[in-house]
Amino acid sequence: MQNKNRYIISKVFKINLMILALLVLHVGVAIGQKPQFTQFYASPLYLAPSFTGATDGSRAALNYRNQWPEIPGAFVTYAFSLDHFFHNYNSGLGLFILRDEAGSARLGNTTAGILYSYVFNADHRWTMRPGIHLNYTQQTIDYSRLIFGDQLSIDGNHSPNSLITLPPMENVAYFDASFSWLAYTSDIWIGITADHLMMPNQSLTGQNDRIPLKFSLFGGYKWLLSGTYAGIEEESISTAFLYKNQGSFNQLDIGVYWFKYPFSLGLLYRGIPIFNNPVYGIANNDAVAIIGGLRTKNLRIGYSYDFTISRLMTSTGGAHEISLIYHFNQGAPVKKPGKIPCPANQF
Repeated sequence: MQNKNRYIISKVFKINLMILALLVLHVGVAIGQKPQFTQFYASPLYLAPSFTGATDGSRAALNYRNQWPEIPGAFVTYAFSLDHFFHNYNSGLGLFILRDEAGSARLGNTTAGILYSYVFNADHRWTMRPGIHLNYTQQTIDYSRLIFGDQLSIDGNHSPNSLITLPPMENVAYFDASFSWLAYTSDIWIGITADHLMMPNQSLTGQNDRIPLKFSLFGGYKWLLSGTYAGIEEESISTAFLYKNQGSFNQLDIGVYWFKYPFSLGLLYRGIPIFNNPVYGIANNDAVAIIGGLRTKNLRIGYSYDFTISRLMTSTGGAHEISLIYHFNQGAPVKKPGKIPCPANQF
């Protein structure tokens, strides 16, 4: 009898966790938040379309993130991008694909898009890169994976049928667009991105649930300790930040990165400690992350781990993230754009 009670308690605990995950998921869907990467410069096309074609040739990038693996229905994100710089046209062209999945009902978003950027010199020091991203997204959910209260029984089993009325839609698709502007010198960069310019309707219930505009401001500064910029002998320290605003939600990532060929090491903080969450009134602290990287002539490998510092500190399992960036078809053209000094060249 005691073992049976423990089993029932365990079952109820798991159900409560599932409900908590769904509530968190519902809040995330309601405000249209996008997946995020701790190594945001290792997914440059996701950060801003201005980074499209930001090498001397072609580049392919793979990103994987597993956020909060200890919570049922963890957030898992995959991304792939491919871009190339066309020197004769001072233009970059790219392809970006992202798959994000979360929650017990496997709420998923699959996004595919094309990106374009143009580069020009504003003066002898500053280089400008405007960029645009046009994409198509399909959002899906599997209601059959949910277990509702009227399906449960005291013996721990559950019925396959429920009297709960499910929403009428299991998928929705929409077009969207983003625009960005990046300005940089040999040691400083600053940029801004505006996402969800079309404010598409993402509702799975047939109602009006438009994704609010999202704005990102990013930038940083690089100190060259020895060697030459973007050279094998380079040793440098960079500071970088990424501020995001969507609706009433704000987030700030700020980090410092050390690079000495072939190794990179970074430390990042995520949160705005002097402000509380406007909805729940809790402290806006999220995570501290350690980032490590290895760079060869053509390959960049990065790994990061997020240590949760919010109230969920002991429950989430943090977040693991892996990035792979491969440069190929690199040349030495006569017309060569300046190197962007951000950590994308190290991670």
